[in-house]
Amino acid sequence: MKTIHKLVLKSYLGPMFLTFFIVMFVLMMNFIWRYIDELVGKGLDAGVIIELMSYAMANMIPMGLPLAMLLAAIMTLGNLGENYELLAMKSAGMSLPKILKPLIIVVGIIAIGSFFVVNNLVPYANKKMLSILYDIRQQKQVIEFQDGLFFNGIEDMSIRVGKQDPKTHLLRDVLIYDNRNINGNMTTTVADSGYIRLSDDKKYLLVTLFNGETYEQTRNYQWYSKSALRHHIFEKQDGVIPMEGFGFERSDANFSNQSTTKNIAQLDRAIDSLELTVNSATTRSYEPLLREQIFANDNQVLPLPDSARIDKSGFRDALIADSIARLGLRDRDKVWGIARANAKNSRGLFSFDESTAKEALNQLYRSKIEWHRKISLPISIMIFFLIGAPLGAIIRKGGLGTPIVISVIFFVIYYIISISGEKAAREGNWEAFYGMWLSSFILAPIAVYLTYKATNDSVLLDVDWYTGRIKYYKEKWGIHTPKWMSALAGRFKRKPEENK
Repeated sequence: MKTIHKLVLKSYLGPMFLTFFIVMFVLMMNFIWRYIDELVGKGLDAGVIIELMSYAMANMIPMGLPLAMLLAAIMTLGNLGENYELLAMKSAGMSLPKILKPLIIVVGIIAIGSFFVVNNLVPYANKKMLSILYDIRQQKQVIEFQDGLFFNGIEDMSIRVGKQDPKTHLLRDVLIYDNRNINGNMTTTVADSGYIRLSDDKKYLLVTLFNGETYEQTRNYQWYSKSALRHHIFEKQDGVIPMEGFGFERSDANFSNQSTTKNIAQLDRAIDSLELTVNSATTRSYEPLLREQIFANDNQVLPLPDSARIDKSGFRDALIADSIARLGLRDRDKVWGIARANAKNSRGLFSFDESTAKEALNQLYRSKIEWHRKISLPISIMIFFLIGAPLGAIIRKGGLGTPIVISVIFFVIYYIISISGEKAAREGNWEAFYGMWLSSFILAPIAVYLTYKATNDSVLLDVDWYTGRIKYYKEKWGIHTPKWMSALAGRFKRKPEENK
């Protein structure tokens, strides 16, 4: 490898890793903000949170990698141009494609590797992430008392605490309503102080109360006329109440049926199966409806078998039409009501098959979208690099200022186009191929154009060049600037002292 290629490669790898981790950090903050309500207040272990974050980060690679490639390319070529290193390379007879050759090879390897990541790692991470989120949602929040407010996080129990000592966790003025008895008996406990906490395994509620009273209302089958109230005074009362749902438990929830948790091979099998299901359900739903209800007596629309054919002379149809025409208004209304009821009954008969067909069709759209998403990611990485590298060579600005602004603009355009195409494909308005490849079709010509302009040392972003061209065409076409605009421009060009 040439020394100049080592220099370019070394200049690119550092910004690439830096921008990738910055992008992933921003996306991770978005993930935390999205699920913060489900994670806070449940006493989750650090290991569970780290595991969830790891799977979420792996799931964000398809979104973060193209943006990192774009930003790193603009920064690298911008730094080389700003330090006149790129100019020195071109002065030595190296063209821009020759300078970018090692970077193109590296980005090509990354693009190929991204396919295996999105095909193998991302589905597995997505499956694990959904499973952990499901288990977290099933877990109840930890017991936290607020002064003067009832805590209703325990089923069939309400606990109010007057005041809680933040250091010793001693509870003052405790009131407990207990409706857990299956016979309907309600127990009310009032205590001067006490401790209420979960056991270490979060399977039991440990209650220790001091100086209190217990009122138990006993009910039987004659509760509406006869009931008993028992009263008990205690100095100390200990209780152990079994609890469920407060500890984090791994379930056997399986999300392998979702399209985001499948690889290419599994998506191929799912697409074939779903197409058969859709065709079968559609045939079962609409063909009998058309043949037996709507066009039962019309051979021209749907040819019927010989056993079901009617008289081709049309005499019977004419006779029926003439008979209906001779009916009175009430009889016509009755015939119309019968026909409408039959139509509704026919619609109800096939509604189940229709819902099955719609659900299978939605899954088919999602599966096709995920299939094309895995294929389009490596192409989008190459396109973003071919956009960023020429832009960096043209603007000749390094650092994190201008490159970030330009990168965000292009990424927002890419994201809006991708989301719009994906939505149209998910709703069935477009084919999945067009919806998922629309952004690539739009950005690829831009990448080719920028590469061409950068190779030929274009003045694409030179403001002075555009100003000169506008002035040239104004003089050529005889367009003159109004005097008031010239005077206003001259006033702003004066020195501040003259303006005063």
